[in-house]
Amino acid sequence: MRIELEPTLYQSFEDISDPSNVAPRIASLRAKMAEAGIDAFLVPLADAHRGESLPDSEQRLAYISGFTGSAGIAIVSKNKAALFVDGRYTLQAPAQTDTSIFEVLKVPDDKLNDWIINNLPDGAKLGFDPWLHTPDEVKNLNKIPAEKCTPVPVKNLIDAIWNDRPAPPKGEVEMLGTNRAGISREDKLADLQQILSEENTDTLVLTLPESINWLFNIRGRDVPNTPVVLGFAIVPKTGKPSLFIDQEKLNKTQIDQLSTFLDIVPEDQFAEALKTLGTNGARVWVDPASCPNAVLDILAEGGACLIKKTDPNILPKAIKNAAELAGMREAHRLDGIAMAKFLCWFDLHCETGLLSEIDIASALEAFRRQESTLVDISFDTISGSGPNGAIVHYRVTNSSNRKLIPGELMLVDSGGQYLSGTTDITRTMFTGSVTTEQKDHNTRVLKGMIAITIMQFLPKTTGAHLDVLARQFLWQVGLNYNHGTGHGVGAFLSVHEGPASISPLNNVKLEKGMILSNEPGYYLEGEYGIRI
Repeated sequence: MRIELEPTLYQSFEDISDPSNVAPRIASLRAKMAEAGIDAFLVPLADAHRGESLPDSEQRLAYISGFTGSAGIAIVSKNKAALFVDGRYTLQAPAQTDTSIFEVLKVPDDKLNDWIINNLPDGAKLGFDPWLHTPDEVKNLNKIPAEKCTPVPVKNLIDAIWNDRPAPPKGEVEMLGTNRAGISREDKLADLQQILSEENTDTLVLTLPESINWLFNIRGRDVPNTPVVLGFAIVPKTGKPSLFIDQEKLNKTQIDQLSTFLDIVPEDQFAEALKTLGTNGARVWVDPASCPNAVLDILAEGGACLIKKTDPNILPKAIKNAAELAGMREAHRLDGIAMAKFLCWFDLHCETGLLSEIDIASALEAFRRQESTLVDISFDTISGSGPNGAIVHYRVTNSSNRKLIPGELMLVDSGGQYLSGTTDITRTMFTGSVTTEQKDHNTRVLKGMIAITIMQFLPKTTGAHLDVLARQFLWQVGLNYNHGTGHGVGAFLSVHEGPASISPLNNVKLEKGMILSNEPGYYLEGEYGIRI
């Protein structure tokens, strides 16, 4: 089987990280810190919407540190800097940043608050952008003794030095019919407003893109890999909700259709609208885990009585209805066809010594693109050969790209966004001769994956209960992996979806209709990675 390796449409292999940029950018940031009168500044990987994917215009952490992983936070003081990442990125982060400037630390072993206490002077002023931090995050900062540090909300200092910052996205909106969404937007709104009434709440404020897109049965193209339109929403317990969005993303037909159901308001009027919600002490529901702290500050200043609870759309969004389940099955059927073609192609060419990691990622995307309903990949394909496979969330670039040597393991973790649903699949392929150790490690990972697959469990079972099943065979020989076993998957939404997951700390009850991945692994640093 042959396939032309055309340039990818959905994944770039450009070297967007250049550690040599870190020093001058840090110098510029410190100059702005001095002007603002602060001793340190926090740079999270986040935007005001707190969705899984960020548009290029919001990639502040990558701009200042070079790190391009999917989770992390940096702190820059007058003479020190630290980059906190989880276990997936302990190899990637040092390779992407200037380690003479940034100390790379691993969470949860290393804690941001401890670093602040140990490295900032007494009485330090810690600057943060309140639109990029949740109330829960600010609450955690406030646990630091006041005599040591005072968190100070400031305008974003990265924006002040980012001279070539990309423009905000203007992706077109897509309307989902009931045939795909399963439940009409009107019925979803009625259910939500019933909840607000039962909870004695006047208004709900929504900032999470996946929640807003699911509730209103819309999708968009504002961010890579996740088909959402960015915006904010205010939902009263009676009457029409308001959608705050850049109206250039909507055509006239869409505006006419949506206007019968909700009020379309320019996105830049969101903050002003919040000020009026607290009139007469109105009870306003906000999710402190995802809503920007700035939203709570504005509401509180306006006199609102804040109801801090989990976004009520999170759980029903995760429990797929019949139409969504059918769509997801169709998406996996289509993706399975592409994967079968890809694995056949790989088997024909893997021992030639000619295939590079980029070739492999490009070929897989090409097979997926043969299906006309593919609109994107669901995340940048992890295409790691040999030692690069041991980097859990490895992103191949033109500089890191290497050829697959016969005898090495090849780890490919990928997925697609089809009009019918979202997929995520991982496979580890062997080439040439295989060592006894590799066979043993792969067998233990495979047995863990099968244990999850065949497990029948009772109601009220959580992901934490199941997670140990996947690890048991590795534990028998003192081995483990430093990530969760599985995560929720959205229906033509985020490939990583809460609230449930198969991981040691997740205590959300698993319910019928939820869709979760199953991908245990093992990683031998400098040699290979296995994930299934």
